[in-house]
Amino acid sequence: MAAYDAIVVGAGPAGSTSAYRLASGGASVLLLDKARFPRDKPCGGGVTIRALEQLPFGIDPVVEGVVDRFELRLGHRRGFSRTAPAPLALMTQRRRLDAYLVEQAVAAGVELREGVRVSRVRRDGVGDDMASIVIGADGANGVTARSLGLRTEREHGVALEGNLANERVDAGRYAHRLVLEFGTVPGGYGWVFPKGDHVNFGVGGWEAEGPRLREHLARLCEAHGVDPASLTAVRGHRLPLRHQGSALASGRVALVGDAAGLVDPLSGDGLYEAFLSSRLAAEHALAILAGERADFDAYAQQLEQRLASLVRASWGAKHALDRFPWLTFTVARAPYLWDLVVHLMRGEIGAPREATGPVRIPLRVLRRIARAAMA
Repeated sequence: MAAYDAIVVGAGPAGSTSAYRLASGGASVLLLDKARFPRDKPCGGGVTIRALEQLPFGIDPVVEGVVDRFELRLGHRRGFSRTAPAPLALMTQRRRLDAYLVEQAVAAGVELREGVRVSRVRRDGVGDDMASIVIGADGANGVTARSLGLRTEREHGVALEGNLANERVDAGRYAHRLVLEFGTVPGGYGWVFPKGDHVNFGVGGWEAEGPRLREHLARLCEAHGVDPASLTAVRGHRLPLRHQGSALASGRVALVGDAAGLVDPLSGDGLYEAFLSSRLAAEHALAILAGERADFDAYAQQLEQRLASLVRASWGAKHALDRFPWLTFTVARAPYLWDLVVHLMRGEIGAPREATGPVRIPLRVLRRIARAAMA
């Protein structure tokens, strides 16, 4: 039996960065994961600048490209492009990114145990190991929340993606840009993302679309002149979409990242939420260990406040695109709205409600469309 200040269950982005921050703050930390790194993880692999700003270090060693352009299309046909004055996202592969984040945690003094399948988590530890703090970072189907009976109300999205080597596609067509296809998958969209030696094609939508995702992916590929049968590493995954009020913490146990259902409803991206929740959880954990706080209640309140406005806006936009795609897409072409997207992706504002000036006009229109869509 060993005793630690903190045990982190799950070594994905939220878990490894939580562990890194705790160890850097002087805590003894045990980090557990059922996999061995490097391991693959289905994901578009885009790290927005706002997500990057939540990290305590850069990720240059695993960056495969920089994105400063968006191409939005409707129904695989009409569309428009926008270019930002500064980078919006860095492209990587989760296999490389996650392994790099784990390496940083270990270098900071974290004890890593790979290939450990946790079947039960207690409030005071895992297995024979004891801890004052437990952080659940074990994903959408993690055991931490289940073991402790935490209420985790959420919906799920589903996604399917595959890769095509650069030599089999016009890689220059997608360089430095994210292509998003709306009005094609109920509750979601299709995407084409550039990587170092390949291009990533994917589709995502409501959970009910699961049986049709291969058809959606095939149509996306065909719209871009690609043979769907040529895709490699095709894999699917579920996306947890948290309901407001769902548990984020209980006593000295905190949930972070996918384990807390922290995925943006509109984009399906969870890296910003993973890094934000891991930063806040580590800050509050160190305060608990120092005797300044008794539990993670303040963490849950702070994280809820930080994300609530953005999540509401994302749900509204998601339903608006689903029910009124042509109208929503037309409003989205407004130049002022693109400025808002740039500010959001770069972390210069936290939510659409913080926008000022002319952009508030198309925003009001979008809110009305969203209310009608959700009625």
